[in-house]
Amino acid sequence: MTNARYNLDEPVAAIATALAPAALGIVRASGKNCIEKIAEIFSRPKALKEAGGNSIVYGWILDKNTKSEGENAEKIDEVLISVFRAPKSFTGEDMCEISCHGGVSVVNAVFETLLKNGFRQAEKGEFTFRAYINGKSDLTKAEAVREIIDSKTSDSRSHAAGRLSGSLFEEIDSIKTLVTDTLAAIEVDIEYPEDEETIADSFDPKMLENARDRLCELASSWKSEKIYQDGAKIVLAGKTNAGKSSLFNALLKEDRSIVSDIEGTTRDWIESWVSFDGIPARLFDTAGLRKTDDIIEAKGVELTEDLASNADLVLYLVDSSKGVLDDDKKFLEKNKNIPVIVVFNKMDLAGENEKSFEEFLAYEGIKDSVKISAKKGIGIGELTSLVKKTILNDSTVKSEKIGLGSERQKKSVEQALERVEHALEIAKDETYGLDAVVQDLEDSLDSLGEVTGEVTPDDVLGSIFSHFCVGK
Repeated sequence: MTNARYNLDEPVAAIATALAPAALGIVRASGKNCIEKIAEIFSRPKALKEAGGNSIVYGWILDKNTKSEGENAEKIDEVLISVFRAPKSFTGEDMCEISCHGGVSVVNAVFETLLKNGFRQAEKGEFTFRAYINGKSDLTKAEAVREIIDSKTSDSRSHAAGRLSGSLFEEIDSIKTLVTDTLAAIEVDIEYPEDEETIADSFDPKMLENARDRLCELASSWKSEKIYQDGAKIVLAGKTNAGKSSLFNALLKEDRSIVSDIEGTTRDWIESWVSFDGIPARLFDTAGLRKTDDIIEAKGVELTEDLASNADLVLYLVDSSKGVLDDDKKFLEKNKNIPVIVVFNKMDLAGENEKSFEEFLAYEGIKDSVKISAKKGIGIGELTSLVKKTILNDSTVKSEKIGLGSERQKKSVEQALERVEHALEIAKDETYGLDAVVQDLEDSLDSLGEVTGEVTPDDVLGSIFSHFCVGK
């Protein structure tokens, strides 16, 4: 299998580290005659050509295009070249990774020298594409590479690392075995109908039922996995001086938002990424809700309501020192279709007001609430746990759980599940022959093959790898 965007006969190179001042920069190269071509611009060509796989060679990258008669080539940078011999490399081809000094001009100079000497600039994701084509990776692992790069929390990274290590591939492969064994047994029945003993034992629905249950669990995993990848949108809302900015700072563990006793301090929203026990979230601190003649503040209140209406979760803060006010009730009633956690803040100042909180929650039918003091750091841990449980809608989700890593994978798994379910249904219907079951099971195997990349159109491959960065 090939792809029009990638010419696998050409050696490619790319800058694999960020173009910013740093201690080190890395320029990657892979493909046919990769090591020999770099040796032509290396101060120790013989040492590089003779280097074994998984070894490092010291020397200088040279710009031989600047060499005049009787002069030595210009030295560009002192480098270490990591050598990887096919097939024991990331791409399955001969590879080199040139570690140079991390200045922007230095890294660019090394890269440009490779381009002048027979290398083509790699396309986005081309190194990972070559790894896939050369059998060093399946699509679940390839997509996990991008997930790890984009991960926002340690749990996000952990989930992606599980797929990179092969957990999803192994689960898909195990399910395929169940379907394949069932298919083989049915085909024996079709080929040898006169063998009564074989007919009696040919179709055992238990294996297909097992496959169905595991496919169903995989399909349902995407909802939580998508949250780990993309993050949730969480909005802090409440009346002025309810303590939204104090909670925002407490969750970020830094003073990002201005805290003041003066009402209307926050007139616009600010946002930042934060982790709720491993769940990445875009947290919004918003303008306090109140009627105001200030045009700018009024616009901020309008933006707060818009943000809340599109949030995955609203943390609505109630100032416990003032109790539940009519404006609090109006907001919660207006937004009753949005997931809300009522946060009773300033509980250290609640006094007699606390007695009315449970009655209020019961009357409004609010299930999720927590009592905190953002200023004193009380109850933040409990709030974090409740947010995670509410967002995932499943308090038993664990980081080691096998899950899907993309919408593409989910679609293919759902198609496989649909065919397996249909096979189980028609197997019970005497009006259908076993040939119909065979067709369903073959279709389900094709769908599962799309997940791992055994059966994947070129346009799908192009879409997957085009979302990678250059150099990966």
